[in-house]
Amino acid sequence: MFRSQLTQRLLDAFTSAQIEIPEGFAPSVVLASDTRFGDYQSNTAMALGKHLRTNPRALAQTIADHLKVDDLCEKISVDGPGFLNFTISKPALQSHLCDICQSDRFGVPTVTEPRNIVIDFSAPNVAKPMHVGHIRSTFIGDSLARVARFLGHHVTTDNHIGDWGTQFGMILHGWKTLLDHDALAKDPIHELVRVYKIINAAAKDDESLREVCKAELVKLQQGDAENHAIWTECVRLTMIQLDKVYDTLGVTFDYALGESYYNDALGPLVDDLLAKGIASVSEGAVVVFSDGSVKPEEDPFLTRDKDEWKAAPCIVRKSDGGFLYPTTDLATIDYRINEWKADEIWYVVGQPQQLHFRHIIAVTQRRGIDVKLVHVAFGSIQGEDGKMFKTRSGETVGLLEVIDEAIDRARTAAAEKDPSLSGDALEEIARIIGCGAVKYAELSQNRMTDYKFAWDRMLSLQGNTAPYLINAYVRTRAIFRKLGEDFAMPAALQITEDAERGLAMKLAQFAEATHDILIDHRPNTLATYLFELADCYHSFYEACHVLNSTGITRDTRLTLCQATSRVLKQGLNLLGIQTTERM
Repeated sequence: MFRSQLTQRLLDAFTSAQIEIPEGFAPSVVLASDTRFGDYQSNTAMALGKHLRTNPRALAQTIADHLKVDDLCEKISVDGPGFLNFTISKPALQSHLCDICQSDRFGVPTVTEPRNIVIDFSAPNVAKPMHVGHIRSTFIGDSLARVARFLGHHVTTDNHIGDWGTQFGMILHGWKTLLDHDALAKDPIHELVRVYKIINAAAKDDESLREVCKAELVKLQQGDAENHAIWTECVRLTMIQLDKVYDTLGVTFDYALGESYYNDALGPLVDDLLAKGIASVSEGAVVVFSDGSVKPEEDPFLTRDKDEWKAAPCIVRKSDGGFLYPTTDLATIDYRINEWKADEIWYVVGQPQQLHFRHIIAVTQRRGIDVKLVHVAFGSIQGEDGKMFKTRSGETVGLLEVIDEAIDRARTAAAEKDPSLSGDALEEIARIIGCGAVKYAELSQNRMTDYKFAWDRMLSLQGNTAPYLINAYVRTRAIFRKLGEDFAMPAALQITEDAERGLAMKLAQFAEATHDILIDHRPNTLATYLFELADCYHSFYEACHVLNSTGITRDTRLTLCQATSRVLKQGLNLLGIQTTERM
């Protein structure tokens, strides 16, 4: 990609010109803010000029004199107080177009230092339906996994399912006393939720019922055969529903190791924390306190109360001997490092869990474990009224219901747009557009912001939506259907028009947009790029006749259409969105 190539050439120029650079300094190359001066620009000379106490414009000229970029640039200029501006040459753009059309890398280089990355995402609970709150974790995690793999990292995806915990005491008691087996056969999760809600509501005012449920949970934890069989059936029934949702969405996992998988490791883990002095006993519980090694405002084990810093410890074992989420997560880290050789673990979990992950990261560091832990946090989804997205009755909206409605709406829209569509063809297009619309509505957002879930906007053929991008792809394929023959890479290309060059430059930026996603784990970087590419293609299509042109002009424009088609399809695939040849 041009940006990384120019960055390396700048470093080479420093060496050639014998320019001293501070340790850790890396030149910055970005897209030009004003394309009248070039395609890329760098303020490197201004940054270095201050360090070297020299005139930045003169330094920029020295760098330009030593730059060897004849194979990339048709012009280099020094502008303003010392900006270096680069204009990519037409031969370089034409060569990159060929690479996009012919390579399964689409012009995107792999990373130079691949990492073993474990991505923990989705994580629904057993005996509960997936709800709209799982949208962000599931879609962001899936996209990050696709991108990281495409860039050359070794990725392991793990659906850390909530299959253990205090709610099972209530579910077990409800199964034995309230379960409607006919209802369970028709809709297992709905019946399990019904039972749980009744017991949970009753237990709030009934101490004896709470004790009964607690006793059922203890029996499960101690391996009681009957309770274990019920729990196993709950897990099985839940996985059937989860598989249906994931199959519809095209989301897959390498593993789905639930919390229960780590039970045997929890006791030894707590003993180790105590033995090493990382944890201590406090009021019968085992907790990790601040060790005073960082400033109070940076310490996850302290919280400010008015003008006083107070302890905010991480509890790893309750006074009654029960373990908590931090204990399980710490044991999970050990497993992922030992079994999957993880260099990095990314947790795609909502922003409200920030303190939990600050605790986990800090405890892992104290244990001396060399692994990079990243909390990929995100905001919430709101209804169109700006409030939490719920049903009219106040219930959490089920994810399967959201997907079904999206597909229904897409089916209606597709049938109205093309009445000849019917049967399997209509159903497939409805599934692709419906699922894609919901995914893109999520992935086009900055993950840290809240956003409003609006059906009409996400299914619109106008604006920054999946239907708009998929339709852009369909338009590129329509060119080749009219052509009536398979695309064959021409022997030569010749970019002459501004619209041709603009599209070629935008296509070249696919490599940069893809790599930028993993800088801060934001798929919306790619979504924004694809939207800009679609707009750029439409501008090119309006300005440049394709099939009515001739010779090398026609070959060049067909190549631009083919490259756009390939990049749109691959880019949407990295977001987990399928394309269709017709809509």
